[in-house]
Amino acid sequence: MEQASAKTGVNPTIYGILLAISSGHFINDTLQAVVPAMFPIIEKSLELSYIQIGWIAFSLNMTSSLLQPVFGYYADIRSKPYLLPLGMLSSLAGLIGFALSGHFLWIIVSVLFIGFGSAIFHPEGSRVAYMAAGNRRGLAQSIYQVGGNTGQALAPLITAFIFVPFGQKGALWFTIVAIIGMIVLFQVSNWYSGQLRFNEKSKNRKSTDVRKAPVHQKIKWAMVLVVFLVFARSWYGAGLSNYYQFYLIEDYGLSIKNAQAYIFVFMFAGVIGTFLGGPFADRFGKRNIIFFSMIGAAPLTLALPYLPLSIVYPIIFCIGFILSSSFSVIVVYAQELLPSKIGMLSGLTVGLAFGMGAVGAVIFGGLADLFTIRFVMILCSFLPLLGMMTFFLPSDETVRSFHK
Repeated sequence: MEQASAKTGVNPTIYGILLAISSGHFINDTLQAVVPAMFPIIEKSLELSYIQIGWIAFSLNMTSSLLQPVFGYYADIRSKPYLLPLGMLSSLAGLIGFALSGHFLWIIVSVLFIGFGSAIFHPEGSRVAYMAAGNRRGLAQSIYQVGGNTGQALAPLITAFIFVPFGQKGALWFTIVAIIGMIVLFQVSNWYSGQLRFNEKSKNRKSTDVRKAPVHQKIKWAMVLVVFLVFARSWYGAGLSNYYQFYLIEDYGLSIKNAQAYIFVFMFAGVIGTFLGGPFADRFGKRNIIFFSMIGAAPLTLALPYLPLSIVYPIIFCIGFILSSSFSVIVVYAQELLPSKIGMLSGLTVGLAFGMGAVGAVIFGGLADLFTIRFVMILCSFLPLLGMMTFFLPSDETVRSFHK
């Protein structure tokens, strides 16, 4: 049916595939969310320091982030649809190891498998979303990304309702989720494989040899800036999602379970912001939304470490919503900068730059051991101010003119 549409010149949005790949993204990121969700538990049971917690976050995120652009680069040359369920299998193996590990080093090895699975999934998942988007790329990217953000948002709930009562072995429950994910992604891979065969035939029919034009210097600088902006946002996200729970426990005297509610509100607000960011960008422009998502959040992030507990909920909700409103938008902006490099750009914007937050997690952990968690929260609060650099990004119209 999709192929018939292509022949008639119609470019439909294939919502069934978008929902399926978004579900796969949800499951992939839920499995990743198990790791930070376990931090308050293994910090006590394995007697880990904050810097060790930071190294676990580093191992997970750096594995997935450094390898994502590599997988994305090769996916742009030759896609491998069945890597999607294979990536989920790697995450499943890591999850089992993580649940049963009783030593810091085995925890590290286990999270490497989870990170490797995520690195395989994201570039191919982003390509599937792009192929199924039709003419609604912003909406398609929002649907795809909101699955992942929802999975990440479950981390505090997983801590409160699974790991607090069941401990580390509670992670074994998620093996069922991983198996379901493999089944869903196998079906997506079947569709993806069929689309690739159809596209290959179409290319052979039009034997126009499109030689790659050299990349405009302004596009190169814009991509560097895009990665920097995602880098700054991910450092703030790493600080809040990994360490704010400890800040609430130490400075406000909350229990582990109660502290998770605040992290959940932050992440759930991010899910809503991610989903609505695409339509907002269609109305107000992509660069404007990217700018608003950083600078709009800055006054609130600067105030957060000093607020009484009674008003933390609404403020942390607004921070999560505003910061995440550009999550899918910045991916589409990057794809429009270099439309021939969809997989690699997914690796750069969602992978490498986001994974740089892992470096932040290690640094913040070291600073928390050296100084205090409060110091780390105050330091993080300044990061959204780096959004001022958005002024130097080309406007949406300028980006479109690069490819005319």
